[in-house]
Amino acid sequence: MTPERPLGADALPMSADGPWPVALPVDPSGTRTAETGQLYAALDLGTNSCRMLIAQPKGSQFTVVDSFSKTVQLGVGLEASGRLSRASMGRTVQALRICQKKIEKHGVDRMRLVATEACRRARNARDFIRQVRRETGLQLEIIAPEEEARLAVISCAPLVSPRTEQLLVVDIGGGSTELVWIDLSAVGPEDRPRAIMRLHAGFTGHGDDPAARVVDWISVPLGVATLKDQFADVEDDAARFALMSWFFEENLANFSPYNAENPREGFQIIGTSGTVTTVAASFLGLRRYDRAKVDGLRMSSDQIDTVIRDYLALGPEGRRTDPRIGRDRHALIMSGAAILQAMMRIWPTDRLSVADRGLREGLLYAQMSADGVLEDGPYE
Repeated sequence: MTPERPLGADALPMSADGPWPVALPVDPSGTRTAETGQLYAALDLGTNSCRMLIAQPKGSQFTVVDSFSKTVQLGVGLEASGRLSRASMGRTVQALRICQKKIEKHGVDRMRLVATEACRRARNARDFIRQVRRETGLQLEIIAPEEEARLAVISCAPLVSPRTEQLLVVDIGGGSTELVWIDLSAVGPEDRPRAIMRLHAGFTGHGDDPAARVVDWISVPLGVATLKDQFADVEDDAARFALMSWFFEENLANFSPYNAENPREGFQIIGTSGTVTTVAASFLGLRRYDRAKVDGLRMSSDQIDTVIRDYLALGPEGRRTDPRIGRDRHALIMSGAAILQAMMRIWPTDRLSVADRGLREGLLYAQMSADGVLEDGPYE
């Protein structure tokens, strides 16, 4: 398996950093009563989880009306067999039936329902897509790595600082990790979040406005589930963690900004994934997850390292029972932490912006932007 990426150039020099933005709310907890107006659905079927949002445009953002998240482990056994197992497909179809009922309950007719790395790689993915359509009525769409990366990027636009000139967005998934390096130096500070949103139409330039320039992007076929499977035979917990982090870094050797000399000023990393939000929740000591406290949080490298050292000290059994991690994530947190630590070790910053948003939010923004229902859109 090789990372998927286009050819790119080295990153450009950067200038001064400054205040960081306050995260805009897009995913309040609980189910809301929808006001009159168009509803949109976005479903992300990944290697480990099935997640859906139903939302309504509101100003330049949206309000979540209903949501669903379930660990389905669709990719279990895929690394060895190259196929989705009968049991994993059965679990996933059950979760998708719940999603279908929610879509029907709310009368949603504008939706995108996408599948990512597990379905991209599985030899029997097309058969699975037909099974889902037959048993639930839902039409899943397998998207390419570039679109997955692009949607993760635009979901993070509200977290981009006006002072950021070089941006790295890292989306750690179950089966793959997408990294996108963006040069914002030609864009005015106040227009930088909007310039990110305009990438919904593609990573190439479009329109007459100053553009965010994608210097390089890469999709590494290693996520929390696939990286864990690669080193499942290593018994020592600390050794397994070190090997996973080293192996992930090895897969970034051809990512062009990896070898560039870049000053710290004006550089921002945004991390979006369950790993990143779990590490943030652990740092905050949250026994019950609170998105409002996590989304937009800035963590230093030292703070991240402290949490990871705590995870290693707990060991597998301690992590399994730690309420900050949760039973759905304990088996995958160290492979995710290995990726996260590699990120912070490589690039010229000691700060990470935590994003509790990703592919689903990107799908919603893209649909709403295309329909022109956001106040300061569409972003063309």
